[in-house]
Amino acid sequence: MSTAPQIRRAAPAIRYQVGDYVLYRDPDRYWAGLADHTQPYRVDFVGTPVGRAPFYGLVPLTAGGRRMSTEHSDYMRLLPAADAMADIDLAPLNDPDPAGMTPAAVAWSRQHTAQLPAGGSAVRPELPGPR
Repeated sequence: MSTAPQIRRAAPAIRYQVGDYVLYRDPDRYWAGLADHTQPYRVDFVGTPVGRAPFYGLVPLTAGGRRMSTEHSDYMRLLPAADAMADIDLAPLNDPDPAGMTPAAVAWSRQHTAQLPAGGSAVRPELPGPR
């Protein structure tokens, strides 16, 4: 009994917006087998020429990265805020030992505890649930 081969579906086309954080994979470097082919960027420009695919201006988030523009949105992936904030959203803020929390969760907790009114509760505030 044979099984049909699995067909890989391409990621859906996404129109990125100014301010989005993305991973961009340089297809020339990737297919040539060169290092440093995938880097994080912030979209700072979106061009929409008539009758053509949009192109994007990208600003590197890493030191030494180069500013660039590309029409290769197939080689871009959105970096969701939920992924960046997961360590804080899932942190056990009621843990009596701060070593059990990530540095980001400790910073969030300290910031919000410092905002308590005089004579306010010393209980750490809970984060809102995932959306």
